[in-house]
Amino acid sequence: MTSGTKQRYFEHRVRLSDDPLSVISAITSSGLFDDYVVYERDDCWSFAGGVLAEIVLERSGAALHGPAEMFLPWDGSPLRQVRKLLDRVRVDGWRAYGWTAFELAYAKDGDLSSVDGQRLLHLVVPRTEVRLEDGWAWLRSTDTGELAAVTAVLHSAPDATPGRPQPVDVRGIGADEYRSAVQSAVDDIHAHRFEKVILSRTVPLEADIDFVGTYVSGRRGNSPARSFLLRLGGVETAGFSPEIVVRVDPDGRVVSQPLAGTRALTGDTDRDALLRTELLADPKEVYEHAISVKIACDDLSDVCDPGSVNVEEFMAVRERGSVQHLASRVAGRLASDRDLWDAFAAAFPAVTASGVPKDAAYRGIRAHEAQARGLYSGAVLTVDQNGALDAALVLRAVYRQNGVTWLQAGAGIVGQSRPGREFEETCEKLDSVARFLVATNMIHAGTVPARPAEAGASSTGAA
Repeated sequence: MTSGTKQRYFEHRVRLSDDPLSVISAITSSGLFDDYVVYERDDCWSFAGGVLAEIVLERSGAALHGPAEMFLPWDGSPLRQVRKLLDRVRVDGWRAYGWTAFELAYAKDGDLSSVDGQRLLHLVVPRTEVRLEDGWAWLRSTDTGELAAVTAVLHSAPDATPGRPQPVDVRGIGADEYRSAVQSAVDDIHAHRFEKVILSRTVPLEADIDFVGTYVSGRRGNSPARSFLLRLGGVETAGFSPEIVVRVDPDGRVVSQPLAGTRALTGDTDRDALLRTELLADPKEVYEHAISVKIACDDLSDVCDPGSVNVEEFMAVRERGSVQHLASRVAGRLASDRDLWDAFAAAFPAVTASGVPKDAAYRGIRAHEAQARGLYSGAVLTVDQNGALDAALVLRAVYRQNGVTWLQAGAGIVGQSRPGREFEETCEKLDSVARFLVATNMIHAGTVPARPAEAGASSTGAA
Protein backbone atom coordinates (compact mmCIF):
# COMPACT_ATOMS: atom_id res chain seq x y z
CA MET A 1 0.00 0.00 0.00
CA THR A 2 1.26 3.48 -0.88
CA SER A 3 -0.20 6.79 0.24
CA GLY A 4 0.07 8.48 -3.16
CA THR A 5 0.71 12.14 -3.92
CA LYS A 6 -2.18 14.57 -3.65
CA GLN A 7 -3.26 15.89 -7.04
CA ARG A 8 -5.33 18.85 -8.17
CA TYR A 9 -7.78 19.59 -10.94
CA PHE A 10 -7.07 22.33 -13.46
CA GLU A 11 -10.34 23.97 -14.45
CA HIS A 12 -11.72 25.74 -17.50
CA ARG A 13 -15.10 26.63 -18.94
CA VAL A 14 -16.36 27.01 -22.49
CA ARG A 15 -19.58 28.50 -23.85
CA LEU A 16 -21.46 25.76 -25.69
CA SER A 17 -22.09 26.26 -29.40
CA ASP A 18 -24.21 23.12 -29.74
CA ASP A 19 -26.71 21.13 -27.72
CA PRO A 20 -25.31 18.98 -24.86
CA LEU A 21 -26.13 15.70 -26.56
CA SER A 22 -24.06 16.67 -29.60
CA VAL A 23 -21.17 17.68 -27.36
CA ILE A 24 -21.32 14.41 -25.42
CA SER A 25 -21.31 12.50 -28.71
CA ALA A 26 -18.25 14.43 -29.90
CA ILE A 27 -16.27 13.79 -26.71
CA THR A 28 -17.07 10.08 -26.49
CA SER A 29 -16.32 9.60 -30.20
CA SER A 30 -13.08 11.60 -30.11
CA GLY A 31 -10.85 8.64 -29.29
CA LEU A 32 -9.28 10.50 -26.37
CA PHE A 33 -10.59 8.01 -23.81
CA ASP A 34 -10.74 4.23 -23.85
CA ASP A 35 -13.10 4.09 -20.86
CA TYR A 36 -15.71 6.66 -19.91
CA VAL A 37 -19.03 7.24 -18.16
CA VAL A 38 -21.75 9.66 -19.27
CA TYR A 39 -24.51 10.45 -16.78
CA GLU A 40 -27.47 12.76 -17.31
CA ARG A 41 -29.49 14.14 -14.44
CA ASP A 42 -31.89 17.10 -14.33
CA ASP A 43 -30.73 18.68 -17.61
CA CYS A 44 -27.08 18.35 -16.63
CA TRP A 45 -24.83 16.00 -18.61
CA SER A 46 -21.59 14.80 -17.01
CA PHE A 47 -18.71 13.09 -18.79
CA ALA A 48 -15.97 11.22 -16.92
CA GLY A 49 -12.93 10.09 -18.88
CA GLY A 50 -9.63 8.51 -17.92
CA VAL A 51 -8.82 6.98 -14.55
CA LEU A 52 -7.30 8.92 -11.69
CA ALA A 53 -8.42 6.33 -9.13
CA GLU A 54 -10.39 3.12 -9.54
CA ILE A 55 -12.27 0.90 -7.09
CA VAL A 56 -13.33 -2.64 -7.96
CA LEU A 57 -15.36 -4.89 -5.66
CA GLU A 58 -15.33 -8.64 -6.23
CA ARG A 59 -15.85 -11.80 -4.22
CA SER A 60 -12.29 -11.66 -2.89
CA GLY A 61 -12.56 -8.09 -1.63
CA ALA A 62 -12.25 -4.45 -2.65
CA ALA A 63 -9.25 -2.93 -4.42
CA LEU A 64 -8.17 0.68 -4.99
CA HIS A 65 -5.92 1.35 -7.97
CA GLY A 66 -4.25 4.61 -8.91
CA PRO A 67 -1.67 6.80 -7.21
CA ALA A 68 -2.81 5.16 -3.95
CA GLU A 69 -3.00 1.35 -3.94
CA MET A 70 -4.92 -0.64 -1.37
CA PHE A 71 -6.65 -4.03 -1.11
CA LEU A 72 -9.18 -4.94 1.57
CA PRO A 73 -10.01 -8.68 1.77
CA TRP A 74 -13.69 -9.57 1.98
CA ASP A 75 -14.97 -8.91 5.50
CA GLY A 76 -18.74 -9.12 5.02
CA SER A 77 -19.26 -5.34 4.77
CA PRO A 78 -18.43 -4.52 1.14
CA LEU A 79 -19.90 -1.02 1.01
CA ARG A 80 -18.03 -0.05 4.16
CA GLN A 81 -14.87 -1.16 2.35
CA VAL A 82 -15.77 0.99 -0.66
CA ARG A 83 -16.24 3.94 1.69
CA LYS A 84 -12.77 3.39 3.19
CA LEU A 85 -11.15 3.24 -0.23
CA LEU A 86 -12.85 6.40 -1.47
CA ASP A 87 -11.55 8.19 1.63
CA ARG A 88 -8.04 7.52 0.29
CA VAL A 89 -8.59 9.31 -3.02
CA ARG A 90 -6.00 12.08 -3.15
CA VAL A 91 -7.73 14.91 -4.98
CA ASP A 92 -10.04 17.57 -3.56
CA GLY A 93 -13.64 17.76 -4.76
CA TRP A 94 -13.68 14.33 -6.36
CA ARG A 95 -16.70 12.71 -7.91
CA ALA A 96 -16.77 8.96 -8.60
CA TYR A 97 -18.73 7.41 -11.48
CA GLY A 98 -19.55 3.77 -12.12
CA TRP A 99 -21.94 0.88 -11.73
CA THR A 100 -23.07 -1.89 -9.43
CA ALA A 101 -24.30 -5.33 -10.42
CA PHE A 102 -27.69 -6.61 -9.29
CA GLU A 103 -25.87 -9.40 -7.41
CA LEU A 104 -24.51 -6.84 -4.97
CA ALA A 105 -27.96 -7.26 -3.40
CA TYR A 106 -26.96 -10.75 -2.29
CA ALA A 107 -23.51 -9.73 -1.08
CA LYS A 108 -24.04 -6.33 0.55
CA ASP A 109 -24.82 -7.93 3.93
CA GLY A 110 -21.97 -10.42 3.67
CA ASP A 111 -23.60 -13.44 1.99
CA LEU A 112 -21.51 -14.78 -0.91
CA SER A 113 -23.42 -18.04 -1.38
CA SER A 114 -25.19 -16.72 -4.51
CA VAL A 115 -22.22 -14.80 -5.91
CA ASP A 116 -19.79 -16.30 -8.38
CA GLY A 117 -16.73 -14.59 -9.84
CA GLN A 118 -18.46 -11.54 -11.29
CA ARG A 119 -17.57 -7.96 -10.53
CA LEU A 120 -20.04 -6.43 -8.08
CA LEU A 121 -19.04 -2.76 -8.28
CA HIS A 122 -16.75 -0.65 -10.43
CA LEU A 123 -16.13 3.04 -9.69
CA VAL A 124 -13.66 5.52 -11.18
CA VAL A 125 -12.63 8.98 -10.12
CA PRO A 126 -11.91 10.46 -13.55
CA ARG A 127 -8.75 12.16 -14.68
CA THR A 128 -10.89 14.48 -16.81
CA GLU A 129 -14.47 15.58 -16.20
CA VAL A 130 -16.88 17.71 -18.22
CA ARG A 131 -20.24 18.97 -16.97
CA LEU A 132 -22.69 20.54 -19.41
CA GLU A 133 -25.35 22.80 -17.96
CA ASP A 134 -27.08 26.13 -18.70
CA GLY A 135 -25.22 26.65 -21.97
CA TRP A 136 -21.75 26.13 -20.53
CA ALA A 137 -19.21 23.32 -20.45
CA TRP A 138 -17.33 23.17 -17.15
CA LEU A 139 -14.09 21.23 -17.63
CA ARG A 140 -11.50 20.01 -15.18
CA SER A 141 -8.57 17.63 -15.45
CA THR A 142 -5.43 16.66 -13.58
CA ASP A 143 -3.73 16.54 -17.01
CA THR A 144 -3.37 19.94 -18.70
CA GLY A 145 -2.72 18.34 -22.09
CA GLU A 146 -5.92 16.33 -21.85
CA LEU A 147 -7.80 19.45 -20.77
CA ALA A 148 -6.58 21.26 -23.89
CA ALA A 149 -7.52 18.32 -26.12
CA VAL A 150 -11.07 18.15 -24.79
CA THR A 151 -11.40 21.93 -25.13
CA ALA A 152 -10.40 21.59 -28.78
CA VAL A 153 -13.16 19.02 -29.30
CA LEU A 154 -15.69 21.43 -27.84
CA HIS A 155 -14.61 24.11 -30.29
CA SER A 156 -14.88 21.83 -33.31
CA ALA A 157 -18.62 22.28 -33.95
CA PRO A 158 -19.55 18.63 -33.29
CA ASP A 159 -22.12 16.88 -35.42
CA ALA A 160 -24.24 14.35 -33.51
CA THR A 161 -26.25 12.87 -36.35
CA PRO A 162 -26.32 9.14 -35.62
CA GLY A 163 -26.68 6.48 -38.25
CA ARG A 164 -30.16 5.43 -39.21
CA PRO A 165 -31.76 3.29 -36.48
CA GLN A 166 -32.58 -0.30 -37.39
CA PRO A 167 -35.48 -1.34 -35.13
CA VAL A 168 -35.65 -4.88 -33.79
CA ASP A 169 -38.82 -6.94 -33.46
CA VAL A 170 -38.72 -7.96 -29.80
CA ARG A 171 -41.90 -10.06 -29.99
CA GLY A 172 -40.42 -12.84 -32.04
CA ILE A 173 -38.25 -14.54 -29.43
CA GLY A 174 -38.75 -16.20 -26.06
CA ALA A 175 -42.52 -15.75 -25.73
CA ASP A 176 -43.37 -19.29 -24.65
CA GLU A 177 -40.47 -19.51 -22.22
CA TYR A 178 -41.32 -16.21 -20.58
CA ARG A 179 -45.02 -16.96 -20.25
CA SER A 180 -44.16 -20.28 -18.64
CA ALA A 181 -41.85 -18.55 -16.14
CA VAL A 182 -44.59 -16.04 -15.29
CA GLN A 183 -47.10 -18.80 -14.65
CA SER A 184 -44.60 -20.59 -12.38
CA ALA A 185 -44.04 -17.38 -10.45
CA VAL A 186 -47.81 -16.85 -10.08
CA ASP A 187 -48.05 -20.38 -8.69
CA ASP A 188 -45.28 -19.52 -6.20
CA ILE A 189 -47.18 -16.42 -5.13
CA HIS A 190 -50.35 -18.42 -4.57
CA ALA A 191 -48.23 -20.82 -2.50
CA HIS A 192 -47.24 -17.80 -0.35
CA ARG A 193 -43.53 -17.93 -1.26
CA PHE A 194 -43.52 -14.19 -2.00
CA GLU A 195 -45.98 -11.42 -2.90
CA LYS A 196 -44.31 -10.00 -6.00
CA VAL A 197 -41.32 -10.81 -8.16
CA ILE A 198 -39.86 -9.16 -11.23
CA LEU A 199 -38.90 -11.57 -13.99
CA SER A 200 -37.09 -10.52 -17.13
CA ARG A 201 -36.22 -11.81 -20.57
CA THR A 202 -33.38 -11.12 -22.97
CA VAL A 203 -33.29 -10.39 -26.69
CA PRO A 204 -29.82 -11.11 -28.13
CA LEU A 205 -28.55 -8.91 -30.95
CA GLU A 206 -26.42 -10.41 -33.68
CA ALA A 207 -24.73 -7.24 -34.91
CA ASP A 208 -22.14 -4.70 -33.87
CA ILE A 209 -24.03 -1.88 -32.14
CA ASP A 210 -22.82 1.71 -32.27
CA PHE A 211 -23.41 2.54 -28.61
CA VAL A 212 -22.76 6.27 -28.96
CA GLY A 213 -25.09 6.52 -31.98
CA THR A 214 -27.73 4.46 -30.18
CA TYR A 215 -27.44 6.70 -27.12
CA VAL A 216 -27.93 9.85 -29.17
CA SER A 217 -30.80 8.37 -31.19
CA GLY A 218 -32.47 6.87 -28.12
CA ARG A 219 -32.09 9.96 -25.97
CA ARG A 220 -33.75 12.07 -28.62
CA GLY A 221 -36.67 9.62 -28.62
CA ASN A 222 -37.01 9.02 -24.88
CA SER A 223 -37.94 11.03 -21.78
CA PRO A 224 -35.94 9.32 -19.03
CA ALA A 225 -35.48 10.22 -15.39
CA ARG A 226 -31.75 9.58 -15.94
CA SER A 227 -29.69 8.52 -18.95
CA PHE A 228 -26.25 6.95 -19.16
CA LEU A 229 -23.59 5.81 -21.61
CA LEU A 230 -20.81 3.70 -20.21
CA ARG A 231 -17.72 1.81 -21.33
CA LEU A 232 -15.80 0.66 -18.30
CA GLY A 233 -13.64 -2.40 -17.75
CA GLY A 234 -15.10 -4.40 -20.62
CA VAL A 235 -18.73 -3.54 -19.81
CA GLU A 236 -20.74 -1.30 -22.15
CA THR A 237 -24.26 0.03 -21.85
CA ALA A 238 -26.41 2.86 -23.15
CA GLY A 239 -29.71 3.44 -21.42
CA PHE A 240 -32.64 5.63 -20.53
CA SER A 241 -33.59 4.89 -16.94
CA PRO A 242 -37.22 5.49 -15.93
CA GLU A 243 -36.40 5.92 -12.23
CA ILE A 244 -33.73 6.31 -9.60
CA VAL A 245 -32.81 3.75 -6.99
CA VAL A 246 -32.03 6.48 -4.47
CA ARG A 247 -30.72 10.04 -4.30
CA VAL A 248 -28.88 11.48 -1.32
CA ASP A 249 -28.34 15.24 -1.17
CA PRO A 250 -25.41 16.83 0.70
CA ASP A 251 -27.84 18.11 3.36
CA GLY A 252 -29.05 14.56 4.12
CA ARG A 253 -32.32 14.51 2.21
CA VAL A 254 -32.94 11.00 0.81
CA VAL A 255 -35.32 10.31 -2.08
CA SER A 256 -36.59 7.12 -3.73
CA GLN A 257 -38.98 7.12 -6.70
CA PRO A 258 -40.67 3.74 -7.23
CA LEU A 259 -42.36 3.13 -10.58
CA ALA A 260 -44.67 0.14 -10.94
CA GLY A 261 -47.70 -0.31 -13.15
CA THR A 262 -47.34 0.03 -16.91
CA ARG A 263 -49.22 0.72 -20.11
CA ALA A 264 -47.95 1.49 -23.60
CA LEU A 265 -47.34 5.02 -24.85
CA THR A 266 -48.32 4.97 -28.50
CA GLY A 267 -48.13 8.61 -29.61
CA ASP A 268 -51.87 8.60 -30.34
CA THR A 269 -53.28 11.14 -27.86
CA ASP A 270 -56.72 9.56 -27.55
CA ARG A 271 -55.34 6.03 -27.30
CA ASP A 272 -52.76 7.04 -24.69
CA ALA A 273 -55.43 8.79 -22.60
CA LEU A 274 -57.55 5.64 -22.68
CA LEU A 275 -54.58 3.50 -21.63
CA ARG A 276 -53.78 5.96 -18.84
CA THR A 277 -57.33 5.72 -17.49
CA GLU A 278 -57.13 1.93 -17.72
CA LEU A 279 -53.80 1.94 -15.85
CA LEU A 280 -55.13 4.05 -12.98
CA ALA A 281 -58.19 1.80 -12.63
CA ASP A 282 -56.53 -1.62 -12.97
CA PRO A 283 -56.60 -3.39 -9.56
CA LYS A 284 -53.55 -5.49 -10.42
CA GLU A 285 -51.46 -2.45 -11.40
CA VAL A 286 -52.59 -0.37 -8.42
CA TYR A 287 -51.84 -3.23 -6.01
CA GLU A 288 -48.41 -3.82 -7.57
CA HIS A 289 -47.61 -0.14 -7.20
CA ALA A 290 -48.91 0.21 -3.66
CA ILE A 291 -46.83 -2.63 -2.25
CA SER A 292 -43.76 -1.21 -3.99
CA VAL A 293 -44.31 2.16 -2.30
CA LYS A 294 -44.77 0.41 1.06
CA ILE A 295 -41.41 -1.37 0.71
CA ALA A 296 -39.71 1.86 -0.39
CA CYS A 297 -40.98 3.52 2.79
CA ASP A 298 -39.76 0.61 4.90
CA ASP A 299 -36.33 0.71 3.23
CA LEU A 300 -35.79 4.42 3.91
CA SER A 301 -37.17 4.17 7.45
CA ASP A 302 -34.23 1.91 8.31
CA VAL A 303 -31.72 4.73 7.73
CA CYS A 304 -33.72 7.95 8.25
CA ASP A 305 -34.74 9.93 11.31
CA PRO A 306 -37.88 8.48 12.94
CA GLY A 307 -41.01 10.07 11.51
CA SER A 308 -39.20 11.81 8.66
CA VAL A 309 -40.15 9.37 5.89
CA ASN A 310 -43.23 10.33 3.91
CA VAL A 311 -44.84 9.79 0.51
CA GLU A 312 -44.53 13.17 -1.20
CA GLU A 313 -46.27 12.07 -4.39
CA PHE A 314 -48.49 9.04 -4.94
CA MET A 315 -49.58 7.36 -8.17
CA ALA A 316 -48.76 10.11 -10.61
CA VAL A 317 -48.36 8.98 -14.21
CA ARG A 318 -44.93 9.44 -15.79
CA GLU A 319 -44.24 9.05 -19.51
CA ARG A 320 -40.99 7.17 -20.16
CA GLY A 321 -40.26 6.57 -23.82
CA SER A 322 -42.56 3.85 -25.13
CA VAL A 323 -44.49 3.39 -21.86
CA GLN A 324 -46.34 5.25 -19.11
CA HIS A 325 -45.97 4.27 -15.46
CA LEU A 326 -47.58 4.80 -12.10
CA ALA A 327 -44.99 6.77 -10.11
CA SER A 328 -44.56 7.85 -6.50
CA ARG A 329 -41.89 9.74 -4.57
CA VAL A 330 -40.76 8.73 -1.07
CA ALA A 331 -38.41 10.98 0.91
CA GLY A 332 -36.84 11.19 4.35
CA ARG A 333 -34.03 12.76 6.38
CA LEU A 334 -30.85 10.67 6.78
CA ALA A 335 -30.13 9.85 10.43
CA SER A 336 -27.04 11.54 11.89
CA ASP A 337 -25.23 8.23 12.38
CA ARG A 338 -25.82 7.12 8.74
CA ASP A 339 -24.21 8.12 5.46
CA LEU A 340 -24.87 7.84 1.73
CA TRP A 341 -23.68 4.22 1.54
CA ASP A 342 -26.14 3.24 4.27
CA ALA A 343 -28.91 4.86 2.24
CA PHE A 344 -27.80 3.10 -0.93
CA ALA A 345 -27.61 -0.26 0.85
CA ALA A 346 -31.13 0.22 2.25
CA ALA A 347 -32.69 1.04 -1.12
CA PHE A 348 -30.66 -1.31 -3.34
CA PRO A 349 -31.81 -3.14 -5.31
CA ALA A 350 -34.89 -1.15 -6.24
CA VAL A 351 -38.04 -2.93 -5.12
CA THR A 352 -39.40 -2.36 -8.65
CA ALA A 353 -36.57 -4.52 -10.01
CA SER A 354 -36.61 -7.25 -7.36
CA GLY A 355 -39.89 -7.93 -5.55
CA VAL A 356 -41.68 -8.23 -2.21
CA PRO A 357 -40.33 -9.28 0.21
CA LYS A 358 -36.90 -8.78 -1.30
CA ASP A 359 -35.10 -11.85 0.08
CA ALA A 360 -37.87 -14.18 -1.06
CA ALA A 361 -37.99 -12.43 -4.44
CA TYR A 362 -34.24 -13.02 -4.87
CA ARG A 363 -34.87 -16.74 -4.53
CA GLY A 364 -37.65 -16.50 -7.11
CA ILE A 365 -35.39 -14.65 -9.53
CA ARG A 366 -32.64 -17.26 -9.19
CA ALA A 367 -35.19 -20.04 -9.62
CA HIS A 368 -36.80 -18.64 -12.76
CA GLU A 369 -33.85 -16.89 -14.44
CA ALA A 370 -31.03 -18.92 -15.93
CA GLN A 371 -28.15 -16.46 -15.60
CA ALA A 372 -26.80 -13.76 -13.32
CA ARG A 373 -28.26 -10.34 -14.04
CA GLY A 374 -25.07 -8.34 -13.64
CA LEU A 375 -25.52 -4.70 -14.65
CA TYR A 376 -29.16 -5.18 -15.64
CA SER A 377 -31.40 -3.91 -12.79
CA GLY A 378 -28.29 -2.80 -10.91
CA ALA A 379 -27.31 0.86 -10.83
CA VAL A 380 -25.24 3.46 -12.65
CA LEU A 381 -24.26 6.04 -10.07
CA THR A 382 -22.29 9.11 -9.10
CA VAL A 383 -20.82 9.65 -5.64
CA ASP A 384 -19.45 13.01 -4.46
CA GLN A 385 -16.91 13.83 -1.79
CA ASN A 386 -19.49 16.22 -0.25
CA GLY A 387 -21.82 13.33 0.64
CA ALA A 388 -24.11 13.34 -2.40
CA LEU A 389 -25.12 10.21 -4.29
CA ASP A 390 -27.34 9.72 -7.33
CA ALA A 391 -28.10 6.16 -8.49
CA ALA A 392 -30.11 5.39 -11.62
CA LEU A 393 -31.87 2.06 -11.93
CA VAL A 394 -30.39 0.25 -14.94
CA LEU A 395 -33.35 -0.48 -17.17
CA ARG A 396 -34.31 0.38 -20.79
CA ALA A 397 -30.76 -0.21 -21.97
CA VAL A 398 -28.63 -2.12 -24.46
CA TYR A 399 -25.68 -4.10 -23.09
CA ARG A 400 -22.42 -5.54 -24.41
CA GLN A 401 -19.85 -7.70 -22.67
CA ASN A 402 -17.40 -10.36 -23.82
CA GLY A 403 -18.48 -9.84 -27.44
CA VAL A 404 -22.16 -10.46 -26.68
CA THR A 405 -24.82 -7.74 -27.14
CA TRP A 406 -28.38 -7.91 -25.88
CA LEU A 407 -31.52 -6.13 -24.68
CA GLN A 408 -33.34 -7.02 -21.48
CA ALA A 409 -36.61 -6.11 -19.79
CA GLY A 410 -39.03 -7.56 -17.27
CA ALA A 411 -42.39 -7.17 -15.59
CA GLY A 412 -43.67 -7.24 -12.03
CA ILE A 413 -45.49 -10.49 -11.32
CA VAL A 414 -48.24 -10.60 -8.68
CA GLY A 415 -51.00 -13.07 -7.98
CA GLN A 416 -53.35 -11.47 -10.54
CA SER A 417 -50.77 -11.48 -13.35
CA ARG A 418 -51.64 -12.95 -16.72
CA PRO A 419 -48.66 -14.42 -18.62
CA GLY A 420 -49.70 -12.98 -22.00
CA ARG A 421 -50.09 -9.46 -20.65
CA GLU A 422 -46.76 -9.63 -18.78
CA PHE A 423 -44.98 -10.71 -21.97
CA GLU A 424 -46.53 -7.79 -23.84
CA GLU A 425 -45.38 -5.43 -21.07
CA THR A 426 -41.77 -6.55 -21.56
CA CYS A 427 -42.16 -5.82 -25.29
CA GLU A 428 -43.50 -2.34 -24.58
CA LYS A 429 -40.47 -1.64 -22.40
CA LEU A 430 -37.96 -3.16 -24.81
CA ASP A 431 -39.29 -0.86 -27.53
CA SER A 432 -37.83 2.10 -25.60
CA VAL A 433 -34.44 0.95 -26.88
CA ALA A 434 -35.19 -1.49 -29.71
CA ARG A 435 -36.58 1.27 -31.94
CA PHE A 436 -33.36 3.30 -31.70
CA LEU A 437 -30.56 0.79 -32.23
CA VAL A 438 -27.84 2.07 -34.56
CA ALA A 439 -25.57 -0.52 -36.14
CA THR A 440 -23.35 -1.02 -39.16
CA ASN A 441 -25.07 -4.30 -40.04
CA MET A 442 -28.65 -5.51 -39.97
CA ILE A 443 -29.78 -6.42 -36.46
CA HIS A 444 -31.90 -9.46 -35.81
CA ALA A 445 -32.86 -11.57 -32.84
CA GLY A 446 -31.32 -15.00 -32.49
CA THR A 447 -30.70 -17.79 -30.02
CA VAL A 448 -29.49 -16.61 -26.63
CA PRO A 449 -25.74 -17.36 -26.53
CA ALA A 450 -23.97 -18.47 -23.39
CA ARG A 451 -21.97 -15.78 -21.67
CA PRO A 452 -19.83 -16.00 -18.55
CA ALA A 453 -21.34 -14.87 -15.25
CA GLU A 454 -18.65 -12.26 -14.62
CA ALA A 455 -18.05 -8.54 -14.54
CA GLY A 456 -21.49 -7.15 -14.40
CA ALA A 457 -23.98 -7.33 -17.23
CA SER A 458 -26.09 -10.36 -17.86
CA SER A 459 -29.47 -11.83 -18.47
CA THR A 460 -32.89 -11.68 -16.91
CA GLY A 461 -34.26 -8.76 -15.01
CA ALA A 462 -37.02 -6.35 -14.22
CA ALA A 463 -39.37 -3.51 -14.98
